[in-house]
Amino acid sequence: MMTDYWDQFSILFGTGELFVKSKSFPLGQCTTDILNMDEAVLNEVDRRVQAFLLTVAALLREKTNSAACSAQEKLNAVWDLIFKMPVYRELPMDLETSYRLLPLMFSDQSKWNEVQDIHSEGHAMLERLLNGLEYFPESIRNFRGQVAGILELYLEPLKRRSIDSYAAAYARYFSDMSAAGGLFNMPEFEQSFPTQIKFVPKVHPAEDGKVVLAEKAEFSYLSHFLYTDFYRGLMVGNTPRRCHNCERYFLLTEGYNTCYCNNLAPGETERTCRKVGAHRKEAKGRASATPAQKEYTRAYNRLKSRKNRGKISGDDWNDAVAKAQELKEQAERGKLSDTELRRRLETL
Repeated sequence: MMTDYWDQFSILFGTGELFVKSKSFPLGQCTTDILNMDEAVLNEVDRRVQAFLLTVAALLREKTNSAACSAQEKLNAVWDLIFKMPVYRELPMDLETSYRLLPLMFSDQSKWNEVQDIHSEGHAMLERLLNGLEYFPESIRNFRGQVAGILELYLEPLKRRSIDSYAAAYARYFSDMSAAGGLFNMPEFEQSFPTQIKFVPKVHPAEDGKVVLAEKAEFSYLSHFLYTDFYRGLMVGNTPRRCHNCERYFLLTEGYNTCYCNNLAPGETERTCRKVGAHRKEAKGRASATPAQKEYTRAYNRLKSRKNRGKISGDDWNDAVAKAQELKEQAERGKLSDTELRRRLETL
């Protein structure tokens, strides 16, 4: 099995899903997991990277094995966080090289000499490592901020959830961003990310013996993969959504339109957010109902009870409910007072 590195890893994409090692994930799930990650993790990565950069400067200045080991210790503290993050924790990372990188480099005289030559590829590789680590937390923050904005401003107001409605919402977002760029004389807005693509056969990890054609994409930045995961998810009708109860993100898959996740609700031992949310929505609806709506509900329940007991026929039930709806609408237009509405409903 090919091993991955933090700045060079491969993901296999199937139809509506992606494969990481021996697991299958629906498109959009990795994005959802990153959105739910605590900001404190990125803050700590920031802190550890800065501490590592100081030791690299000491290594280049002192040029000793002790300095290399000291810098590696600080780098390992960074890896300890990054390799436990979503996506990385599923990849077959080359941990042995990652956790011994600097001592290995220092012990090989030719490689160490190359690192010190500012015109060499070895030096350029070290610079890419340092710059990539320094920018890494900010790249994830930028991704999270951009996607959260798309979800809140363009997708959350949607009345219907479908591939077509997501495409229309993204078109509005793209148009707004392009217009803003022109207004402030910024470069043309685009969402493009460099990657290498191969097409390979893949035995499906969850369906015994089934072989699928997969698209193997190689990425150099986690954020580039995450954008790809998010947009490909939209293309098949999947998108993260913030739960209206616990406010954590969950993956809303194609064909569904719910605003509550199915995780255990805060403060509950058994009920999920979906169950808690349904009860709260019903209670909120009762609390905000107009007098006309309340009178109609009483009449409806009374008529339904009579129908269930066989006191009125199905046709009479339908006629009475239609009349009750008409009276409610008249009251809401101001043509009937609440008292008159109540009197007429009682005659049904």
